[in-house]
Amino acid sequence: MTAQDSATLPTAITVRTGTLLATLGVVAFSLSFPATVWALDGFGPWTSTGVRGSLAGLLAAICLFVARVPVPGREHWPGLLTVAGGCVIGFPLLTTLALQTSSTAHSAVVIGILPLATAVCSAFLTGRRPSPVFWAAACAGAAAVAAFTLLQSHGLPTLGDAYLFGALLLCAAGYAQGGRLASHIPGWQVIAWGVVAALPVSAAVAALALPHEPVHLTSKAVAGMAYIAAISQFGGFMAWYRGMALIGVPKASQLQLAQPLMTLAWAVLLMGEHLSPLALVTALVVLACIATTQRSRA
Repeated sequence: MTAQDSATLPTAITVRTGTLLATLGVVAFSLSFPATVWALDGFGPWTSTGVRGSLAGLLAAICLFVARVPVPGREHWPGLLTVAGGCVIGFPLLTTLALQTSSTAHSAVVIGILPLATAVCSAFLTGRRPSPVFWAAACAGAAAVAAFTLLQSHGLPTLGDAYLFGALLLCAAGYAQGGRLASHIPGWQVIAWGVVAALPVSAAVAALALPHEPVHLTSKAVAGMAYIAAISQFGGFMAWYRGMALIGVPKASQLQLAQPLMTLAWAVLLMGEHLSPLALVTALVVLACIATTQRSRA
């Protein structure tokens, strides 16, 4: 085996591992909207956001304490606070508000633009410029899901769409910063410190919302809250940020183009929602875009 072969093998393993971890993160996130709808069966939108963040923060704090993880350096905190504001507070709150009026399937497709937004944020943060082929495929995928959304809403964006648009911008910033930080500190610590940093805000939101939004602990509500707190807000990010660190933010973000399609499947299987034929066409376009972005060279 030549020296070049020896260098190529670990690189290939790294890419496969990173792709697998990022994909696991996408699968975990694909269930977030159905789980949020279940949580809304017993919790109000503000209470749901505060409780999920508080539970995730406590879980992360325990993990950090048990692992004796030192506090990150001062240079990492601006990025960690971006993760906290975008992924722990902003995105959960705005998407939860949107899901009160928008269906799971509709919301999933709007958020399908998130990979492109993440790639753009990453390009600005790192100064790296993906290839023209990468951008063309990413824009095509984003355009496909945007067109699907407008057709589903008869060309008139709703208030729920406005919530979702704000959510994806905040989440894109959190994803890009988290992916960057995961190159310096372990991915699970990035999200752990993010939810811990957001814990005071999450606890305050929960405390203020609980008196105004009565809680009804149904089985769906408990299951949904358990999932969005332990998996959507913490566990899924552990795999996601590690995958980003291994294969890069732009390529990892494009794997998330498949997330709306997965969520559409969950909406049909778990929520009983109707899947339009147009979604199948969108699925083929999006999958083709994913294949193109994964083969393009940054």
